[in-house]
Amino acid sequence: MTIVEDRPAEAEAPPPRRSNLVWALLRNSWRQLTSMRTALVLLFLLAVAAVPGSVYPQRSVNRERVTQYFTNHPKSAPILDRLGAFDVYASPWFAAIYLLLFTSLIGCVLPRLRDHIRAMRTVPPEAPKRMDRLPHHAPATASEEEPAVAAERLARTLRQRRFRTRLRELPDGGFSIAAEKGYLRETGNLFFHFAMLTVLIGVGFGHWYGWHGNRILVTGDDQAFCDSITQYDDSSLGPRVDAADLPDFCITLADFKATYQSTGQAKSFLATAKVTEDGGAEQTRTFTVNDPLRLKHANVHLLGQGYALELRYTDKYGVSQDKIVPFLPTDAMLTSEGVAQFPDVNIDPDTGKRDDTQQMGFEGVYLPTASTDGSASSTYPAEDDPVLYLSAYRGNLGLDVGIPGSVYALDRDQISSGDLKKISGDRPQALHKGESWTLDDGSKLEFVGTRKYATLSIRYDPTQTSVLAGAVTGLIGLMLSLFVHRRRVWFRVLPADDRQAGGSVIEAGGLPRTDYPGFADEFATLSKQAPGSKQVPGRDPEEGTP
Repeated sequence: MTIVEDRPAEAEAPPPRRSNLVWALLRNSWRQLTSMRTALVLLFLLAVAAVPGSVYPQRSVNRERVTQYFTNHPKSAPILDRLGAFDVYASPWFAAIYLLLFTSLIGCVLPRLRDHIRAMRTVPPEAPKRMDRLPHHAPATASEEEPAVAAERLARTLRQRRFRTRLRELPDGGFSIAAEKGYLRETGNLFFHFAMLTVLIGVGFGHWYGWHGNRILVTGDDQAFCDSITQYDDSSLGPRVDAADLPDFCITLADFKATYQSTGQAKSFLATAKVTEDGGAEQTRTFTVNDPLRLKHANVHLLGQGYALELRYTDKYGVSQDKIVPFLPTDAMLTSEGVAQFPDVNIDPDTGKRDDTQQMGFEGVYLPTASTDGSASSTYPAEDDPVLYLSAYRGNLGLDVGIPGSVYALDRDQISSGDLKKISGDRPQALHKGESWTLDDGSKLEFVGTRKYATLSIRYDPTQTSVLAGAVTGLIGLMLSLFVHRRRVWFRVLPADDRQAGGSVIEAGGLPRTDYPGFADEFATLSKQAPGSKQVPGRDPEEGTP
């Protein structure tokens, strides 16, 4: 007969609360975000995300190149623009990676810093009972020294070798010495990660409170440049910077010298400038490519050089206008292209009115050293045989339509629409310095001469020093983490078996905490510090130990 025992039904576990599930999801997400693997992945993504900033022109650096890219690629440029390809470092997706990396580093570094401080304050652990199981082991050897004397001498030797050493007395009259070295490895790791945080913070604040601008500055006292937002060819102010915050200084490019090798390759550049700051006295300063002009609140970098042409146009009424026009280089030999526009000419002296259909524009190529084969390219960057080739246009230049255009090219829309007509024929007019060109209406263009100009980049970055300090600290931390190795060494000093005869027995063990091929030699050197080389046979390593 089978007896069936009635048992109460087990109560079903209540379903987890939704708040607990959300909390668990947040906790796991935070752990994943602050892991070292995630930080490395985000660092790699940040490097990949910065690649488009080098491939595509950036508005913050050169708006003219962005405009030219739109002209050359009318179909793909708007799509790339919507993706932020021309403002990579200000795009939302780049900022998201940047902030996630910043958060990941903070969440990763702070717990490691706490653990490292705790490890630095913790004494080295006691020697294991079976030191013969360690990767490195020196068998027990007999010594004539008393245990206390031998232990003190071994501890002193380890301290001299910069080991953190702890000497303990055992209950049986012996001594245990525990030593550890290589804490700088983790210190270097922390230095490296904190340096990355410093660089990230510095770059972020530098973007907020920094500014930069580019300017082509022609030599001559009549071409002085003062720091104003309207004086720059292109500029970019940080979100926390206003035009009124720009420092007060003026620069005049007094002279610019360039030397070249026989092949035409540039050898040296030297710019001489007259500088005034905050209304002070004028100073003459020199700077070059790798030695910028350092002002109180800005640095002036030399980016390039070229030629500015002095042109004089005399209209049909005999009124002359002079212009100094920079021509932009197109190759290393300084073959340069540019335009000269004269909108305020051919004004009727009787009525004083300007006829927009009589505006003049000249487009051409300047060759510092003309080619002997007649090609439109220079053979040497210095002015050995300068020639200017020009084409003349008459009509409406399109400067009053309200649409910003390039000052280095005529408006092609005006030319294609017929509002600006070419009047010089198919072959451009060749001019040497001092020569003039008389046009069909009796007006005249004279090639007066040339001046040198320098392309300057004027920048201010308030966090430049901190970013440099972070980079140097990161390199130091990286070297410490690569070349410092953490390892532990133990010595156990026990009384000899024959206590009446005195002496001691010394055993050693070592454990490298990281992959360190040189630890075997270091351990062998430390083991020799134990006096006496006579091995004690058959001694139980656990005998006499706690």
